Amino acid sequence: MATPTPQRRAYVLGGNRIPFARAGGPYAHASNQDMLTVALDGLVARYGLQGERIGEVAAGAVLKHSRDFNLTRESVLGSALSAETPAYDVQQACATGLETLVSLSNKIRLGQLESAISGGVDTTSDAPIAVSDRLRRALLDLSRAKTAGQKLAAAAKIRPKDLAPSTPRTSEPRTELSMGEHQAITTAQWGITREAQDQLALASHLNLAAAWDAGFFDDLVTPYRGLIRDQNLRADSSLEKLAGLKPTFGLGLDTPATMTAGNSTPLTDGASTVLLGSQEWASAHDLTPLAAVIDAEAAAVDFMHGDDGLLMAPVFAVPRLLARNGLTLDDLELIEIHEAFASTVLCALAAWESDDFGRERLGLDGAFGKVDRDRLNVHGSSLAAGHPFAATGGRIVATVSAELHRRRVARLAAGDDRPPRALVSICAAGGLGLTALLEAA
Repeated sequence: MATPTPQRRAYVLGGNRIPFARAGGPYAHASNQDMLTVALDGLVARYGLQGERIGEVAAGAVLKHSRDFNLTRESVLGSALSAETPAYDVQQACATGLETLVSLSNKIRLGQLESAISGGVDTTSDAPIAVSDRLRRALLDLSRAKTAGQKLAAAAKIRPKDLAPSTPRTSEPRTELSMGEHQAITTAQWGITREAQDQLALASHLNLAAAWDAGFFDDLVTPYRGLIRDQNLRADSSLEKLAGLKPTFGLGLDTPATMTAGNSTPLTDGASTVLLGSQEWASAHDLTPLAAVIDAEAAAVDFMHGDDGLLMAPVFAVPRLLARNGLTLDDLELIEIHEAFASTVLCALAAWESDDFGRERLGLDGAFGKVDRDRLNVHGSSLAAGHPFAATGGRIVATVSAELHRRRVARLAAGDDRPPRALVSICAAGGLGLTALLEAA
């Protein structure tokens, strides 16, 4: 398979997000538009973009009100960016934020854009609540009725049970199983232990806490509504505390339930943005590129009829992505795997280390490879920070790009010109997965 030959590189120039909050917390009465606008304005202030016409802004949310049909454009209009900045919405479940970055980066690489902002936002606190289908149809008939008789006939169709609201669900439409129950099946299939999940969850909290304490996020996060750090972060977490939590998912399986609220991500509110640009645009604005977006690969699995778990699609995307670029896992200095659940990460690592899986499912001679834990989610990930669905991609890319740049500067100072590389891997509802390859600029 041929290696992509872009005309030029697209760079991550910076990022900004608001601290992520637990659902029902400080952002309980903030809308998606409120949060995305604040995240955009924080980016604008950080990089001196007041009144700037950006090439395009793309963002999205998984949970949207009908009023948010043009969410990103409305957020741009409410921000300090020029009103002449084009904007559009994207939705690819939990991969939304990364998909906006990939799409905009490709436009920059093709010369269609000089600058762009990718982003994502989600609130489960302000989730849209719809009326039942029967009530909705009756109300539509009522609005179209011409005569008193027609109006009475339409109103007469409404029954008390029709008044119950229809709230958003996290279950898969085709299986009616929640994401946690799907993952519990995969966890049991791969034999992931409770202890291993709790260890990974603890590492996420400790790594994120250390990064906050070191000031790593000072240039990446704008405080909002009294919150200055991610609310879900538990710097005092321990294996003993995690071990004391009762299992939440997989209670009906034949194997012992191992997934708890401690090793699963909570429902979260938040927004993130990433500033992208060409080398020429960055130079004109006196901005230092942090990382180049090299390539991306998407995958999907048949979780309804096949043997693959709902969140296992990245397991197939990553080998294809690295093969196309002539790389292996050993060539990656940083590996960011979205911690939807601790066992999601551990199942992916187990699959890549399996000789049988490598031969039978990935078409390799044996195992795909092993990921050393000191390269994995080095500044924590979703288990500690939280997971506002569409905002997760921007959080991960901004974090890993800043770390790539930090390592690049240190390496150059030591006389080493080799640019470190990073992998970003995000699983998503519907059996989807999106991955990207970044390299320090």
